[in-house]
Formats: sequence, C-alpha cells, structure tokens
Amino acid sequence: MDNVNSTFKVDKRGYYGEFGGAYIPEILHGCIQTLQDNYLKVINDPQFKASFDQLLRDYVGRPSPLYLAKRLSAQYGCKIYLKREDLNHTGAHKINNTIGQILIAQHLGKKRIIAETGAGQHGVATATVCALMGMECIVYMGKTDMERQHANVQKMQMLGATVRPAISGNMTLKDATNEAIRDWCCNPSDTYYIIGSTVGPHPYPDMVARLQSIISEEIKKQLLEKEGCTSPDYLIACVGGGSNAAGTIYHFLDDAAVKIILAEAGGMGVETGLSAATIQLGTTGIIHGSRTLVMQSEDGQIEEPYSISAGLDYPGIGPIHAHLAQVGRAEVIAINDDEAMAAAFELTRLEGIIPAIESAHALGILAKHTFKPSDIVVLTVSGRGDKDMETYIEHMNKDAKQAAQ
Repeated sequence: MDNVNSTFKVDKRGYYGEFGGAYIPEILHGCIQTLQDNYLKVINDPQFKASFDQLLRDYVGRPSPLYLAKRLSAQYGCKIYLKREDLNHTGAHKINNTIGQILIAQHLGKKRIIAETGAGQHGVATATVCALMGMECIVYMGKTDMERQHANVQKMQMLGATVRPAISGNMTLKDATNEAIRDWCCNPSDTYYIIGSTVGPHPYPDMVARLQSIISEEIKKQLLEKEGCTSPDYLIACVGGGSNAAGTIYHFLDDAAVKIILAEAGGMGVETGLSAATIQLGTTGIIHGSRTLVMQSEDGQIEEPYSISAGLDYPGIGPIHAHLAQVGRAEVIAINDDEAMAAAFELTRLEGIIPAIESAHALGILAKHTFKPSDIVVLTVSGRGDKDMETYIEHMNKDAKQAAQ
C-alpha cells in the first residue's frame, strides 16, 4: 500500500487537484487531526500489515478470483475477466476497508464504532468486524434503504449492531451519513467513524482507497499468471462514493495504456430529475466534509438523488473520482435503471452469477462500448445479488405482466 502512484495521489493538504480537503465542525478537528497524523504510520507499520494481510487471507478469503467469463466474452467480442469481490466474506468489497479501519481504530484506542450504510453491505461489513473484535457498533441507515434491504438489516442485528433509521430527506445514504456525523460530533472522544467509501474529510478518501487497493494489487498478479501481462486494456467498475472503483484502478492510474471506464447511476435518465449521475449533473460544492462534485441547486441546496440501487444513490462523489473525470483520466458513463437490470439478468443467464445491482451498472457499460477481439477487460463485480433479490423478483414479475398484456 506504500507503493502509491505519483501523478494522482492525494497531496499533503488532502486534495486531488481542486477536490478533497477537510471541511469539518470544530468539535471534530481533534479526531480528524489525529487520524491525519497517524493513518499512514499505522498502515505502513509491519505489525498492522501482518494483521491486515492475515485477516484478508484467513477471514475474508482473499485473493478473490479473477474469472474469465467465456460466454460473456463471446457476447461482447473481447476477453472479459470478472474480479469476484462478491465472493468475499459478507458478499462485497466492503470488508477489505472495514478490516483495515477497525485495526486503525484499535490502534487509536477507540471503543465505539459508528458507520453509515446505503445498500447495507458496508453496514454488514462493519458489524462483522465489530463482532470479530468485540466492539460496540451503531449503524445509521436510511429508512427507505432499511425497507428495501431488510435482509441486511437483519444480518447487522444478528451480528450485534444497533441499526438506527435516518428519517430526513429521502431517507437514503446521504441522510444516514448526516446522522452518523451528528453522532460523531456528540461522541468525539471514544468513537471512531468507519466511513464506507472514498468520501468524507481527508484522510478518509485516501485511507479507504489504500485499504481497497488490494483489489488492483491482486489483478496485476492474476493477469500475469493468466495472460502473461500485468495490465489490462480496460478497467470497469461502478461508482457511487467510489471505493470499489478506487481499489480497482489504484495501481493502474499512472499507466496511460489502461483505459478506465466508471459507471454511475443514471436512474430514470439524467434529464428526468430522477438520477444519481453526479459526474454528469454535479457542480463543485461541499458535502460530508470534502470539496467535490455535488448534485445541488443554484443556491447550494443538496438535490435528492434517485437510483434503483441503494448503494449508488448518493448526491456526491469521491474527490479522487471527481478529479479523474475532470482531467480525463477516467470516462464516466451514466447507466440507467433498466440498462443495469438488463445487464444483471444477462450475466446471470450467461455465467450463473447474480450480481449486486451496483455491480450491474458496471456490467451495463459493456453494451455501450465497442471492444476489439484482442482487448483484455477487467470488470469488478463489487458484490453479490442476494440482498437485491426482492428488487430482481419485482422486475421479473413486472416484465412477465407486460409480456402477458
């Protein structure tokens, strides 16, 4: 994790270009300053590395496979490898980050853990590591998301976490994050906030990206074994806050030959007012502690995002991704709900893999791009679709009803 690219890494002030920084209430200054002063020391400490690597191997089940999807490859006329983060313990990439951050929290002497969650995967991953380490866990989740991701709520409760509903706004990820920050402001001395994505005040975006960079580290090794090269032609991932995407691209950012395509949630369409396509619709602003692209009104009020995916309906974007899009290093494409659902069913029927709806947005890129037969494409399946089965079943029933008519 110390082998950071030079061109795109965060600077000493916590910025990626013009995006990033730490815009925080005064009461949290001490917590953030302590984290800024210590996170790199902890992450690069041999004892931390040994514990982190051992848990990723023996508890999470890493390395996650890099799977050549032969039927999907034939469909799109190129070689498509799927990075199977859905096979991790707890069913998503989120556990990579929570394992790392719980170790950092212990190093800092914190006893109480809080987190936010949208689709529930980060909440489950946080509850999991708190159970593992015997620490108190409070997870904030929007009431809307609690209803559409009820299975994950039950998992968190079974793991011993307290799940607190956020009932402001449209009661989704943004609102859960607001509540978590309020809690942190009330309990700064004993509480550690495990942020689940590359968002929030510095150093969180950089810290989460580093912890998730195990994904790209493994991709390089696995491609060498399978293809005799360490770099693909394309990397594809979905992006909401951006942690699985940051992990996927981390060790390839300075390799200009590797094209990066990120999928954000188009919702019902970027022109409909029912979208979460922040790169397409956002303007520079402040949200949850960092300067980034934000979906907001002319007077700076946050616009409510919409997506069929509970993990992508966030009105901001990680500052690293705002920067990569601004400078042209990453192409960001909005994938609408219907496109994501079609891609999910295609993968399921061609490869027998049911992806999370978040990951289905990344799969939706394949139909929007033309590839050469020689192209090697690595696409990260960030999570499994168990949590989304009710939504998938509703979609199938809707299609069946329309066909009958």
